[in-house]
Amino acid sequence: MSADEFQSIYTTHVTVSGGRTGSVSTDDGRLDLAVSMPKAMGGDDGPGTNPEQLFGAGYGACFLSALKGTIMRAKAKVGEPSVVASVSLTKNSVPKYRLHVDLEVTIPEADAELATQLVATAHQLCPYSEALRGNASVDLSVKSGGSVSKLEQA
Repeated sequence: MSADEFQSIYTTHVTVSGGRTGSVSTDDGRLDLAVSMPKAMGGDDGPGTNPEQLFGAGYGACFLSALKGTIMRAKAKVGEPSVVASVSLTKNSVPKYRLHVDLEVTIPEADAELATQLVATAHQLCPYSEALRGNASVDLSVKSGGSVSKLEQA
């Protein structure tokens, strides 16, 4: 296998019924949720989750894992990092829909330069970031040691 070939390391199967007003469940039973449309999109804001929340959870968890791996490889002592993912569904006048994601990353005990470098590296490694690159807008902000910095839109 060449370095350019990818080998599957994990596959999940998610069954969706009803679209934005239905349900989602995994074949192993670990996820079984109702899906509701938010009022902002004309729904009734029912008891279920929505695709943007699910995407934010997945992206945030994956990005944090990439960041923790980056921190470990750098042997940096930076405290426990965290990520808040804000996912927006946007549209233009066509209408064409796109996602916009704001990732707010906190690295409590790192100086601003190191924190920014760690986040930039994690953004290159995270498969969600890779999938969105060129397809959605992602803004990264980094909180560290009392300061906040923004990375260029990626």
